[in-house]
Amino acid sequence: MTARVAEVLIPLALDQTYSYAIPAEMALAPGDVVAVPLGPRSRVGVVWETRAGGSGNLKAVEGRIEAPPMRPALRKLVDFIARYTLAPRGSALALALRLPGGAPETVRLGVRLAGPLPERMTPARRRVVEAAAGGLVHGKGDLAKLADVSMGVIDGLVDAGTLETLALAAAPVAEPPDPAFAAPDLSQRQRAAAEVLAAAVATAAEGEGGPPPVILLDGVTGSGKTEVYFEAVAECIRRGRQALILMPEIALTGAFLERFAARFGTRPAAWHSAVGARRRERILAGVEEGEVAVVAGARSALFLPFRDLGLLVVDEEHEQAYKQEDGVAYHSRDMAIMRGRLEGAPVILASATPSIETRVNASRGRYARLVLPERFGGRTLPSITPLDMRRDPPPPGRFLSPRLVREIEQALAAGEQALLFLNRRGFAPLTLCRACGYRSSCPNCSAWLVEHRFRRALVCHHCGHTERVPEACVACGTVGSLVPCGPGVERIAEEVARLLPQARRIVLSSDFPGGTERLRTELESVAAGEVDIVIGTQLVAKGHNFPAMTLVGVLDADIGLTSGDPRASERTFQLLQQVTGRAGRGAKPGRAFVQTYQPDHPVIAALVSGEAERFYAEETAAREAAGLPPFGRLAALVVSGEDRAAAEAHGRMLARCAEPPSGIMVLGPAEAPLALIRGRYRFRLLVKTEREVNIQAYLRAWLARAGKPRGSVRVAVDVDPMSFF
Repeated sequence: MTARVAEVLIPLALDQTYSYAIPAEMALAPGDVVAVPLGPRSRVGVVWETRAGGSGNLKAVEGRIEAPPMRPALRKLVDFIARYTLAPRGSALALALRLPGGAPETVRLGVRLAGPLPERMTPARRRVVEAAAGGLVHGKGDLAKLADVSMGVIDGLVDAGTLETLALAAAPVAEPPDPAFAAPDLSQRQRAAAEVLAAAVATAAEGEGGPPPVILLDGVTGSGKTEVYFEAVAECIRRGRQALILMPEIALTGAFLERFAARFGTRPAAWHSAVGARRRERILAGVEEGEVAVVAGARSALFLPFRDLGLLVVDEEHEQAYKQEDGVAYHSRDMAIMRGRLEGAPVILASATPSIETRVNASRGRYARLVLPERFGGRTLPSITPLDMRRDPPPPGRFLSPRLVREIEQALAAGEQALLFLNRRGFAPLTLCRACGYRSSCPNCSAWLVEHRFRRALVCHHCGHTERVPEACVACGTVGSLVPCGPGVERIAEEVARLLPQARRIVLSSDFPGGTERLRTELESVAAGEVDIVIGTQLVAKGHNFPAMTLVGVLDADIGLTSGDPRASERTFQLLQQVTGRAGRGAKPGRAFVQTYQPDHPVIAALVSGEAERFYAEETAAREAAGLPPFGRLAALVVSGEDRAAAEAHGRMLARCAEPPSGIMVLGPAEAPLALIRGRYRFRLLVKTEREVNIQAYLRAWLARAGKPRGSVRVAVDVDPMSFF
């Protein structure tokens, strides 16, 4: 019998497969999950390929793991991500490999009427017996609630033999959605767009029409993009295939799940970091077996083992949150497009403010584009008024302009809601000593500590370092000399409480305790009209529908305009367009007020005038003239180390051996804007190339010439960087 060899990829930072002999009695195929020896330990890996060959001195595969094989499309996606990002193949595999073996599922107990009536019959027991009549099985808690009794009464009837207990079947992680549950009321434009999307899903399901399309669904805020792409999801369900809906923020999923349930009669399976281990394992099994039809989740959902993926939707496709910065630096939107190609599934990119990269791809015909230029139901977009803070500043120590305060008062008097937006968490971004000028800074990062007054702490937003707010300056010892400088959302909430003490207010920020459940509850209370004023960060800027909200105040529109990021103008425009779009989504028209010291800046001018197309045209032309993405390519190399001199020396050595050919420019090394993070000193090099250059091939050759860094020095590669800090 011919000896067989398995090439096994192991989910560690290793860039190669390892060869193992396949025992004669073991049948293995590509995708199988196996246990193999690696050094002194046993490791789990995935068979990437099998081949004939002599086993020689090869170690043997120890055994096959009882786990579903990794499908070919997912293995190809792993290889593509590794090639594109220059990450080790094993690190890319770690994104996708998920194994069973979590905590056992808790058995739910039910009860039913089975024995004689108890000797002592109380009114409470009688209600239970009457509620349980008919022999149906009830959950213990459900029966107690139905009979309006305590759990003790139920337990007493079990002890008396009147009720018997039995194990309940585990509830499915997601009931099958019904595409005919609630037919939507779509406008003519929405209906036309929905038909195009549904046709793309149907064509792909039938295996016709060539490669599945990528379609940009470009609609203004409130145009009903979600309802439109739901019709593509409905067609996917009718065809018996699965759909994946990616979302940039966990906070968006709560309201989205309710909208999905209103359309399909049940919620989809939700996948994000807050989902418990047991439920994640059940979702994995349901996705693998094809029982879970629709998943809505964060970027990690991209790697779920779908049996028959028929549609991918990337909601808010422009969001920077889709880019993973640590470890394998991939962009979920771009990898979703690749997975759609590998699975034969169309991809829908939905946004009110598409990225310039996506718009250019649409203009060049690589993507189709559907436009929804109007809000649903004839509602108008909010009027936007700039508030020049040079001419009408707030009083000293305050941050709301007099005009904005008056507008808020008018909105509240009319029974409407207001949103105050400031993309800055905490109470104040800087704590300063008035006696000696000392600034509270992080010992691990080159960043100031942010005061969080609700937590009574100074916090670093980069490494999480936390310390109590001192009573005296740690530098000079002066008591009572520390003052907060600048506003965060907590400080704005304090000002609102002083100016409008009767208003019901809430602060929404991602760093508040309580997690997703608290956020869901708070967002529901806002939507229900139980709050008058919302003070929030970018958490509230997108995806939410608050019918009574008619006024939005942007407190510092200039925050993002001064960074060295080449996408700064685009991101600021997108963020402001999204947040002002929260106003006027109900029956009453909306209005937004933008506090700025630069009312003539092109971003502010385009926002106020509503000339989004002009802004995008000018920004796209500027990118093209500079050879920046999508007209050129960028890659960042971040050299970091515990020793500053060693990190800088390695960065300079990299620059010396760069040897850039024609069409490639290497800049740096330069100290990163955030020069120290988590105790590691950072230097950046930037590679800028023409669009046609194979930037990955150049980077591989360059890094091979440079050799491996020594000691604590590390080199992180980020192809298509989104962050320049």
